[in-house]
Amino acid sequence: MKHIVVMGLLLREAARGWIEHRAQRLGASLAFYTTLALAPLSMITIAVAGYFYGEEAARGGIVAQIEHLVGKDGAVAIEAMIQKASEPQQSRFATVISIVLLLFGATGVFAELKDSLDTIWEVKRKPGLGIWLIVKTQLLAFAVVVGTGFLLLVSLLLTAMLTAFAHWVAQWLPVPVWTAYFLDLLVSFLVITFLFALIFKLLPDVTVSWKDVWIGAVFTAVLFMIGKFLIGLYIGSASVGSVYGAAGSLVVVLVWTYYSSQILFFGAELIRAYAKYFDPAPIVPTELAEPMLPVELAKQGMTAGDYDHPK
Repeated sequence: MKHIVVMGLLLREAARGWIEHRAQRLGASLAFYTTLALAPLSMITIAVAGYFYGEEAARGGIVAQIEHLVGKDGAVAIEAMIQKASEPQQSRFATVISIVLLLFGATGVFAELKDSLDTIWEVKRKPGLGIWLIVKTQLLAFAVVVGTGFLLLVSLLLTAMLTAFAHWVAQWLPVPVWTAYFLDLLVSFLVITFLFALIFKLLPDVTVSWKDVWIGAVFTAVLFMIGKFLIGLYIGSASVGSVYGAAGSLVVVLVWTYYSSQILFFGAELIRAYAKYFDPAPIVPTELAEPMLPVELAKQGMTAGDYDHPK
């Protein structure tokens, strides 16, 4: 009974923080950046997975994963972006520029996500850190991009291996038909949990214990798996794309990324609430960050945070 009460308190605190930090506004900004970065992110992921899998197999697998997430209309729109972005350029200079823009676009979404998570933790970068700060931020974002591609590769390989194993076992034992689907769901859950853990641990400029991170990552992954089904059901039943005509596919992607970002931010708020509840000490920013001042919080519509009133 005590655990249920504590969970209720944590969820209430997370919901309060979600409202206080204006997660809806943060989600709108992140959805915009994510939509712009989907093609570059997909191309980098295809490049990483294609090294092991072959480009065509990697492209097909990734598009299938995208369709599983955002539906057929959204997958068609993203596939068209990938196809257009991967067309060969007429000159070497244009190719170099395209690669630079590709990397900048792919890392930009994680830089925006980092800024949003810093807002949730109520910290900001210290002034006067110079160009090295920008370089370090982009390198960290690029590492997360490559890590995402690697995790997707692992997911594809494990799913293929487990599915093949399930079919092999089915030749000798009466295995239920849903076994392959369950294994695919399990692999997806584990990969998504690990990805959320990396995001919650590496991106924000605060010191968070792995214990807090894993609790939030597992909870967020559960919400994401449930939300993925509900968002897909909403998009399909509400005919979101058809209302906007030619731009319908793009709107579907925007809607999906927006609602997914809300789940991600709620998970971050839960980690923050958990850390505050079980560790009364004030949250410690990294050496590159400092707490936001009350006047800075007020400008964003927030009140004085954890650093002014530790629990």
